[in-house]
Amino acid sequence: MDTRSAKAARAAPSGRSQIAETVNAGLRRRYRAERRFRAYGIIAILVALGMLATLFVTIIGKGYTAFWQHSLELNVAVPADAVNPQDLGSANYLGLLRDALQAQFPEVDTRQERRALFAMLSDGAPYALQDAVAEDPSVIGRSVTVQVALDDDFDMLAKGHIDANLPEAQRRLSDAQVAWYQALAERGMIEGHFNTTLFTSGDSRQAEMSGIWGAVVGSFFTLAVTLALSFPIGVATAVYLEEFAPKNRFTDLIEVNINNLAAVPSIVFGLLGLAVFLQFFGLPRSAPLVGGLVLTLMTLPTIIIASRAALKSVPPSIREAALGLGASKLQMILHHVLPLAMPGMLTGTIIGMAQALGESAPLLMIGMVAFVVDIPNGPLDPSTVLPVQIFLWADSPERAFVERTSAAIMVLLAFLVFMNAAAVWLRKKFERRW
Repeated sequence: MDTRSAKAARAAPSGRSQIAETVNAGLRRRYRAERRFRAYGIIAILVALGMLATLFVTIIGKGYTAFWQHSLELNVAVPADAVNPQDLGSANYLGLLRDALQAQFPEVDTRQERRALFAMLSDGAPYALQDAVAEDPSVIGRSVTVQVALDDDFDMLAKGHIDANLPEAQRRLSDAQVAWYQALAERGMIEGHFNTTLFTSGDSRQAEMSGIWGAVVGSFFTLAVTLALSFPIGVATAVYLEEFAPKNRFTDLIEVNINNLAAVPSIVFGLLGLAVFLQFFGLPRSAPLVGGLVLTLMTLPTIIIASRAALKSVPPSIREAALGLGASKLQMILHHVLPLAMPGMLTGTIIGMAQALGESAPLLMIGMVAFVVDIPNGPLDPSTVLPVQIFLWADSPERAFVERTSAAIMVLLAFLVFMNAAAVWLRKKFERRW
């Protein structure tokens, strides 16, 4: 008996040490696994940041030059017999500009050379001269110095996007055109300035005359219609489903459909808008009103889900206290629950609006892909939006449209960052912890 007890006493420490070794080995494996998991997470974050940095560097590298444009300074003679003060629009301003440009190169005498020389002038150059004459009619019969935009190819040459050292067959400008441009630059007649046209004009077939203002105004009207419809409808739906609706199969079906609609591809909503708003109701094509209706359908699930989550975050004690003090259910919701849930609702709404701002597929289906030059004056005027404008410019082969596409993407990203930052700020400012 004593022998067995002694053996058991000697075996006990050995057994405990084996258990401890097993436990320690397991802990070491778990710690190694945790370190590997953290390393994988850090690597994933670094890869994502690297891709994001590559995206921004690529876009900014291609688009920052669009905010800078070059113009040609010309001293233009305005003969009294060429311009009628009573009808300034009837004058041949393009001919006057061409005469002033050819005066810089009197050796250019053949028709082919003159055509190549006059290609330096933008199609919008005559309007600059007309505006100068309209601003100061006293220049009629004298000379006036005007700044006119260069054609996009010469602007690309000034920005270094066209290499003058390449063989003539490999660039869009001939050796003579490059020499004329360099001569004007040496005379100090080529100047660079901030490209206000990009922010004040609508779309154009000529890259140097195109701008994003028409698309920005169209986006504003479209988002205004979307916000005016989606926010009250989404909040009212969330309040009904969360506070009033009975829990039965019908409401369960509604909730399932709302959650499913949040994952439906946006182009499906475009097809719905095409079939219902355009073909059935006959609403005007390419109008911000129709675009706003389509985007309302797309953003409603996001706003409803976010609003319901905000309502659920309000503690039940708030409701019970309001009801206990004699408030009706409607008063309890309007005066106590909604004010506390409103920050979360606004955050969801801003996120939904940011999503709507970046959508192009549903708007393509309702015709907002049309080429629109005029700035829209209301939600019923034909217009386009910023994502669709980017889509149209990206399909153009000219190098000047490539930089404008990147510049428009930069503007769109700035709007999206601002709207998401506003959502974060609202959440932080009005958030309450219970």
